[in-house]
Amino acid sequence: MKNNQHSIDFTQGSIPRHLINFTIPLFLGNLLQTFYNTVDTIWVGKFVGPQALAAVSVSFPIIFILISLATGITMATTVLVGQYKGAGDDEMVKKVINNTVILLVIASAVMTTVGIVLHKPTLKLMNTPDEIMQAAAGYLNIIFAGLIFTFGYNGISAVLRGLGDSNTPLLFLFYTTIINIILDPILIFGIGPAPKMGVSGAALATVISQAISVFLAIRHLNRMSNIFTIKFKDIKYDSYLTKQIIKIGLPAGMQQTVVALGATVVMSIVNTFGETIIASFGAAKKIDSFSFMPSMSIGLATSSLTAQNIGAGKFERVKEVARWSAIMAITISVIVTAVVISFPKALLSMFTSDPDILREGAVILRILAIYYVPFALMWVFSGIIRGAGDTLITMLISILSLWGIRLPLALYLSKYTTLGSKGIWIAMVISTNITLIMNIIYFVKGRWRRSLAEQKSDDNTRFSQQELWKEYRLKLVKEGGDND
Repeated sequence: MKNNQHSIDFTQGSIPRHLINFTIPLFLGNLLQTFYNTVDTIWVGKFVGPQALAAVSVSFPIIFILISLATGITMATTVLVGQYKGAGDDEMVKKVINNTVILLVIASAVMTTVGIVLHKPTLKLMNTPDEIMQAAAGYLNIIFAGLIFTFGYNGISAVLRGLGDSNTPLLFLFYTTIINIILDPILIFGIGPAPKMGVSGAALATVISQAISVFLAIRHLNRMSNIFTIKFKDIKYDSYLTKQIIKIGLPAGMQQTVVALGATVVMSIVNTFGETIIASFGAAKKIDSFSFMPSMSIGLATSSLTAQNIGAGKFERVKEVARWSAIMAITISVIVTAVVISFPKALLSMFTSDPDILREGAVILRILAIYYVPFALMWVFSGIIRGAGDTLITMLISILSLWGIRLPLALYLSKYTTLGSKGIWIAMVISTNITLIMNIIYFVKGRWRRSLAEQKSDDNTRFSQQELWKEYRLKLVKEGGDND
């Protein structure tokens, strides 16, 4: 982008340097995001008790389901912004941003309504124990009321990732984390004039901190960027871009929904083993979240680099992106695996001092750590495919892996063998490895390249993405619709 301080050109220069420079802020941002969410778990687990920890733990899969739609939209935004940037089309970048705002506002309104209406029936469907039902419902109600701020932050981050900027989202996430750390004890325990809210106080602290961060981010970006501007007069619906966002984002959102629903079913199986296993799994998954951060960050960076190079038609650079991303992912994941396997109880002690939870949580972590390297590589190859805009195949792979392998295997191993709850964790390891194999096969075959071009059905002539964009822009001019 010309004269845009929030933009980096990934189509030129050293790929390892771009990956490192882009991944580090993403990693720190994801680390902060996870820590920011984990702060609630630390406060309620350490100072409120095991039941409160279980209530928060059982809530996360439901939250994940309802933010999946936003995840799809923002992923499509990153891909389109990156590809239009790679093609050098500033005006289309602006249109993508403004259209994303409309879609995210609508999505947040719908998901908030659905969450508030259906969260109690969903908790019951998940076999949530009666003793934690009220606390979990209170936590979810407040989180759903603030979904518009969650969607807003994710939208801003998606745009900036497409432009090549991973530093600005980190800045505002830092603000969010600090505010959340300050508000958590005040609202949980009722310090000063604040009421004592318990688990619900942790949720309210999360919503308030997210709201402040989003407003600061919009204010800052309106002042500092000639690309990212949130002004009502500029926000216009564009049917073409909506179709593009849906084409890329719907499979991505569906994939996240499928994953979230699968996590909910897994949680329902976990819930049948009682409060101790529920809390142990919740604490172990928090460590998991930290362990996944490097891999997920590299995967997101891979998608952004891929999108820009695809927009510029530099396919060979995409292969280099894959190679360097895999090297980075394997190196970091081996180190993380060694730490988690060696010190599981020390890590879990951040969330609880209950000896039963520490013992069961250590068993869970030592099993799950086996899949950290395969998980990292899975993010690399799926990141390439997503960056190409070929999100349908990643959705299909996820459905097959999760619903065809993980869930049936988890149910069978935990209920019909002597493994008990350990069967759930073993099923997670097996399904992750199979997912990796499927992604590698698709990448090696090169069919993801087909998403870089469109075919005209009448003469079977393939048009490059850049030619399609130019054709669309000419159409707007002829119709008098390109007045920016």
